[in-house]
Amino acid sequence: MSQERPPKFRLDFLGRIHNHVVVDALTVTLAALADPTRRSILGRLAQGSATVSDLAEPFRMSQQGVSKHLAYLEHAGLIEKRREGRRQICSLSPAPFREVAEWVEQYRRFWEQSFDRLDEYLQELQQKEKKRGRKKR
Repeated sequence: MSQERPPKFRLDFLGRIHNHVVVDALTVTLAALADPTRRSILGRLAQGSATVSDLAEPFRMSQQGVSKHLAYLEHAGLIEKRREGRRQICSLSPAPFREVAEWVEQYRRFWEQSFDRLDEYLQELQQKEKKRGRKKR
């Protein structure tokens, strides 16, 4: 009579946990933008639509490798693909860029306000130094 062992459950901390319900669109967009190859592809597409072959040309990787980057960008909603005969044409999709810009805008305002307060403080210090200089004469 052999005893059955209960199945072992373990959390794999080295693996990636990707729950589509938890991962929001901004997270996916920022992850896509984190890669320099994908940013380069987006830079090229900012000049106008291009075929997958055209996009693959400047990179030292297979067309399949570029296609994986394009799939990632498409999943993030940053690009759209359409077929024209046998060719796939890629173009930028503006909505995710707008979302990133709005998110970054919050922090830009924060930093501008912080710099404005710092500027005011430095001006106060300069005025105090000028007054001290006049009193010493």
